[in-house]
Amino acid sequence: MTFGFAPSSAASMPASAELSAASANPLARMLEPAEWAAAGIPLLRNPREVVGELHALHRPRLSTAVVAVLDPDDRLRASASFTRRPVPADGWVFRNALLAQLRRVIPHDLRRRTPARTAVLLYCREGDGRWTEEDGAWMWGLRDACTLHGLRCGAYITLTHDGWQVLGEGRGGRRPNADSSAEPFDLTGGTPPLPRTGGVASEVLRRAAAR
Repeated sequence: MTFGFAPSSAASMPASAELSAASANPLARMLEPAEWAAAGIPLLRNPREVVGELHALHRPRLSTAVVAVLDPDDRLRASASFTRRPVPADGWVFRNALLAQLRRVIPHDLRRRTPARTAVLLYCREGDGRWTEEDGAWMWGLRDACTLHGLRCGAYITLTHDGWQVLGEGRGGRRPNADSSAEPFDLTGGTPPLPRTGGVASEVLRRAAAR
């Protein structure tokens, strides 16, 4: 059966124009909780240990992002932290910042058929552990940065005044939190992560804010 409606201007828009419109919309560069859950993100064996180690190494405060690379045994191999600039939440901007940090601290795994290492992201922010659009943009950015660096996309963890929370898993704890002072963490028996860096990612966010 055919209806006599004329095609709207949106319906007749070329596919390339539709893609351009989507790419210009920051809301298109974020992942909803259901999309994140469906992505098959690998579970951390001991999230409390990972969070504690990253907190001790980087002492994150509000608006601090810590990206870390874990080996197949969930041991920390490299990490970097930087402060998010006050720009609108956009997965593309976050992706570039994360990718810049990954390139500084660890070689890519693009030659591997399947990723052997996993990147996780800890972000310290205001609010509680419930998902926000800002979280969705960080998730999108982490997933894309992992793809471009040959890594598996791992957990996204928020650190707030209430504690830490692995989004999509329902696992969390009260300490450390956004107000916690750095606590000693035993690194014996493992390879210490590379030092944190921040210059390149901070510059990426600064340029985005200046646009």
